[in-house]
Amino acid sequence: MNSISSYPITRKWPALHPDRLQLYSLPTPNGVKVSIMLEETGLPYEAHRVDFATNDQLSPEFISLNPNNKIPAILDPNGPDGKPLALFESGAILMYLAGKTGQLLPADTAARYETLQWLMFQMGGIGPMFGQLGFFHKFAGKEYEDKRPRDRYVAESSRLLGVLDAHLKGRRWIMGNEYTLADIAIFPWVRNLIGFYEASELVNFKRFKQVKRVLDTFVARPAVQRGLLIPAAS
Repeated sequence: MNSISSYPITRKWPALHPDRLQLYSLPTPNGVKVSIMLEETGLPYEAHRVDFATNDQLSPEFISLNPNNKIPAILDPNGPDGKPLALFESGAILMYLAGKTGQLLPADTAARYETLQWLMFQMGGIGPMFGQLGFFHKFAGKEYEDKRPRDRYVAESSRLLGVLDAHLKGRRWIMGNEYTLADIAIFPWVRNLIGFYEASELVNFKRFKQVKRVLDTFVARPAVQRGLLIPAAS
């Protein structure tokens, strides 16, 4: 294990356990993807809260780790070849953690790529579309008299839920009986859409019975329940 003390981010968020993976995040849909993954794998880590209220994500220390100033990001003192690894983008982090632990990503080559296609489905579709719907429905966008932008994202979010619902018919999880990082990527966003974004009626969520079934199973997992609260408020 090499020292992570040379990384500027450790000056703003000192590591109490420098031998553990360091997580810099918030309990947002993208943030909890990583905390849930960490809880599911049992990999030792230390969580640091990046507070948007005080613009922590814009601090020089955080930008030194993620120039895109978005959470989550990690700093692993035990990276490839025993060297520290700094990494951002939640999808890349999920793939890295799966490779590091040998968990939550099938070893079979075909199943592996099928899992990754659903990760990309979340990264390229569900995340951006649900996020835009949240903006136009709950946040500043709700002040716009023209509802066409909101309705565009309602329609696309509904379409994506339909794709997911059809895929889940007869399946326990995205990949069938095997719980994978695809589930960890997708279902925090579904939960956020109908919970925090309060968009259940807009997308007529009750239509998507398979999505609701798997969401309920996902949220009931102990590791998910823990991960949804990390990092805790100070």
